[in-house]
Amino acid sequence: MKLVVGLGNPGPEYDFSPHNLGFAVVDRLAERGAVRVTRPQAHSLCARCRLGEEEVWLVKPQTYMNRSGIAVREWLDRQDCGPQDLIIIADDLDLPWGQIRIRPKGSAGGHHGLESVMEAIGSQQFTRVRMGVQPEREVEDPVRYLLSPVGRARRAPTRTFIERAAEAVEMIVAVGTPQAMNVFNRKEPPLETASQPLEREA
Repeated sequence: MKLVVGLGNPGPEYDFSPHNLGFAVVDRLAERGAVRVTRPQAHSLCARCRLGEEEVWLVKPQTYMNRSGIAVREWLDRQDCGPQDLIIIADDLDLPWGQIRIRPKGSAGGHHGLESVMEAIGSQQFTRVRMGVQPEREVEDPVRYLLSPVGRARRAPTRTFIERAAEAVEMIVAVGTPQAMNVFNRKEPPLETASQPLEREA
């Protein structure tokens, strides 16, 4: 059984923010699997569905980003799974916006959600799908940038980005991480998205 975990923060105020792209990908996978990620379990909202030929759990930890490891550790224990069964989806401020990088292991790269997961499970040996959210120009407050929703005019290309990341997860489940890396770890043209600090729009 694979555990597909999107990292993010609970609460509607964080919807469509760069830091919640992990949640958005899990929700898109749920739509494609005709389920809803609404069942509360193990400090998370979750749903069980089929991706291709495989049964998976889709998981959105509700512990807030910096404590994501609490939920992930409980899921591994409950499902009798190991790090090799885990796929984590997270944003990456150091990667250009719109690019996807799949890795089978590695450091957290300064991402506090990944740091929490690694500390909780005692391993870096899990697949992660990193979604680039780096702005084109320097922003004064990176935290505000990550937590603020994308403006409405920029949401269509962001949905395309989310769709591509969902396809990457499906390929990982179907044929494995190395093959998915060969397909998705290519340099993509930048998406027309948030190059400025993201602001809420009415």
